Amino acid sequence: MIRIQQKPLSWLGDSIDVVKNFAQEAKKEAGHQLGRVQLGHEPTDWKPMETVGAGVKEIRIKIEKAYRVLYVAKFSEAIYVLHAFEKKTPKTSKVDLDLANTRYRQLVNERKKK
Repeated sequence: MIRIQQKPLSWLGDSIDVVKNFAQEAKKEAGHQLGRVQLGHEPTDWKPMETVGAGVKEIRIKIEKAYRVLYVAKFSEAIYVLHAFEKKTPKTSKVDLDLANTRYRQLVNERKKK
């Protein structure tokens, strides 16, 4: 039997707490989609978020409301969950984009120090 190595998740900032506070079905779907990413697959509904940072992707969850999970999986050691939020308008807010971008830049800078 071949065992596929899962990449660990690393939650930045309050992203894990935000996902834990998603509606039950949205939380379950976020976990399922992140599990797909850990196994090397794409989420079923996603889009690139290059404006946040190189390799950043957005998982799109629509269960009654819209939820988003921004992550980067291009680094070998882990999948970094940068930000999660409930989307309330058609366009992603500048506050959410800026927060994800700040966390991305901090991550890249920390990795350079190692």
